[in-house]
Amino acid sequence: MSDIKPYRPGDVAPKTDGNPEGKGYIGFLKDWEDTEPRGVVAKPSRQVLAEFFTSMLVLSSQFKYQPVIGNSNYLYWINSEWSMSLIAPYEWSDERRAAFAGTCVLQQDMTWTIEPSEHLASDNTVSAAVADFYDAFADMLDTDLTLEDILPTYVAKLPYYQRLHAAALSRSLRGTLLLGDRTAISCRDWFPQLPQLARMLP
Repeated sequence: MSDIKPYRPGDVAPKTDGNPEGKGYIGFLKDWEDTEPRGVVAKPSRQVLAEFFTSMLVLSSQFKYQPVIGNSNYLYWINSEWSMSLIAPYEWSDERRAAFAGTCVLQQDMTWTIEPSEHLASDNTVSAAVADFYDAFADMLDTDLTLEDILPTYVAKLPYYQRLHAAALSRSLRGTLLLGDRTAISCRDWFPQLPQLARMLP
């Protein structure tokens, strides 16, 4: 406390490393505004869970760009990791095409939809990876916490864009739950509404 000095008129903050002018903060505010969920509506329970699942699958992937609403993004299972890219499978090698899981589209309410690739219709490493993610998602619902409690409101370990969109997803789903009068319901009570994996990626 002894290092803190009272402010006097005319004092100027010293220059420091780390963007003291606040430009990074302004950029964050713009990104936050750009990811504000729009068109949030009440939805059937199964749709809520399906969109929660697909969105979490997308946000678990590696990507280093700001997704744009309505644009196609391509999800791959590469080297035992999920990766999302703007490069379509036909633009890549046979190896990458074989790793294609589906086409992801960001909706205006900040949820994600996935059009599955044909690879998910057969047994292979990609379909197995999706099945493993589904099992982990189902395990996450095995709790007395509410759905609101397990939303990824702030996940510090996520990279910037994933963290930003996870927060946007949480705001969206909270709004959906509120509009549908589905708040304060335990995840275990939601569990019977969980669609089978084949219906999670229609």
